[in-house]
Amino acid sequence: MKPSQLKALERLYRRRVAPGEIVTLDLARHLIELSRDIRRQIGILLNRIGEPAYVVIGNERGLMIPELDEYPLGKRMLRGLRLVHTHLKNEPLTDDDLTDLAMLRLDLVAALMDTEPPMIQSAWLVPAASSGPPYHVCPPTRITALQPDFDHFISDRDAELAKATPPAAEIRGGERGILISVTQSSREEAEDSLDELQELARTSGVQVLETTIQRPRQLNPRYLMGEGKMRDVVIRALQLGATMLVFDQELTPAQVRSISAMTELKVIDRSQLILDIFARRATSLDGKVQVELAQLKYLLPRLTGRGVQMSRLMGGIGGRGPGETKLEIDRRRIRDRIAKLEKSLDDLSAGRYQRRQKRIRAGVPIVSIVGYTNAGKSTLLNALTKSDVFTEDLLFATLDTSTRRLRFPREREVIITDTVGFIRSLPKSLLGAFKATLEELQDADLLLHVVDCANHRFAEQVEQVDRIIEELGLGEKPRLVVFNKSDLLADLKKKDPITFMKVRQQSRKLGAIMLSANDNDSLTPLLAELERRFWA
Repeated sequence: MKPSQLKALERLYRRRVAPGEIVTLDLARHLIELSRDIRRQIGILLNRIGEPAYVVIGNERGLMIPELDEYPLGKRMLRGLRLVHTHLKNEPLTDDDLTDLAMLRLDLVAALMDTEPPMIQSAWLVPAASSGPPYHVCPPTRITALQPDFDHFISDRDAELAKATPPAAEIRGGERGILISVTQSSREEAEDSLDELQELARTSGVQVLETTIQRPRQLNPRYLMGEGKMRDVVIRALQLGATMLVFDQELTPAQVRSISAMTELKVIDRSQLILDIFARRATSLDGKVQVELAQLKYLLPRLTGRGVQMSRLMGGIGGRGPGETKLEIDRRRIRDRIAKLEKSLDDLSAGRYQRRQKRIRAGVPIVSIVGYTNAGKSTLLNALTKSDVFTEDLLFATLDTSTRRLRFPREREVIITDTVGFIRSLPKSLLGAFKATLEELQDADLLLHVVDCANHRFAEQVEQVDRIIEELGLGEKPRLVVFNKSDLLADLKKKDPITFMKVRQQSRKLGAIMLSANDNDSLTPLLAELERRFWA
């Protein structure tokens, strides 16, 4: 562009529009003249008091809106900026214009047409509906016909959008999220996995506003789902007042960057949600070290940097550069911290090894309780040993290993250890970090596999636990299966007789003991079986 054209564009920042007007006739004509002169679309983003916040130059087909860091959404439903831009061929508002309106939560989008007098077409957001677009588009009209009450108009839209926000999205201090599953597995499997993700979200304190399942023929390497569908989900999330998107599948670092570039919402996956729960639940030194180690191993490949190309830390030809970049420093610090945590974990593991050796030398049988998360392992430990280990109807309610003594008649006793619960798609970094805790299983004389038999997914949960036990190299350990929560089977028989029959069949197949950890009388068969196994 010519210097005179650049100066004319810079002078647009000196323009002012009255708060009650969308755009003045004089400014509209000036934008159209400049646009005709440089043969490109020109857009101006005006704030609520009528000052130009940004002047954007595009090409003949559209504009690229910059990052609006100075006008964050926060708790507001609208951003506080309106876009007025030119259309060289007098075309109506395009799909790109309306997508920008919805995704950026602009107050209004208006297109100026090169006619005499100038015409304008505008669109604004409307409350979320189950069907139909999230915006209202007006037909083209003369600028002189616009009513000068834009400030009152936008205040009414703000109030209307806030009032129409669903009750679940009301701000109560916690995160509000939309759960997304993109999978090629069956619809039933996807729904089961998403139900579990909802439980994880509830445990982590996330309000679930909506769930979305997509089963594409081929996964998109950039967004996991199709770009158009991804935009629809982001727009819906903004309509509902969500603060985050939670994916059921593990996202690659590149996918997280691509989705984050599309929206200001927080983007996390199932692994990150589980790590957050573990970070909240860890109370012992062992647990805190293991969780921090897992978080750092998850974070390390996801660090990203911008600007200066990665420089080398050597002298001579090919090594001269600006020195160590911030990204390199962060990575080096994380690697150093990982090495330090792994050493601490080895020291803690050595202490646990000595304690286990003492138990082995004493000749006391060791029973390790394993099972799917929220199957009732800690409740059973409390019932057997009259302990007070923390229990709650949440996934991963207890994280740290608990060890108690269970006394039998004739001065006999066993040691019972409660370990962390398993779950499908357990993050590899987490399983690796918790190997130290799971070492307790290596010395166990018996694995007590606790199953929530009232859960309609109990068969899949049994398979998941068996698979993880095999991965840990414990497949040859003696196992005793316990079907917990048998007091709920009466209701299950009425509501879901097919699942009830499966429970009966699986119980006979596995030789499981039926009991309820909340009923001490039902524990007698389990105690008798333990006594028979250890002191036949």
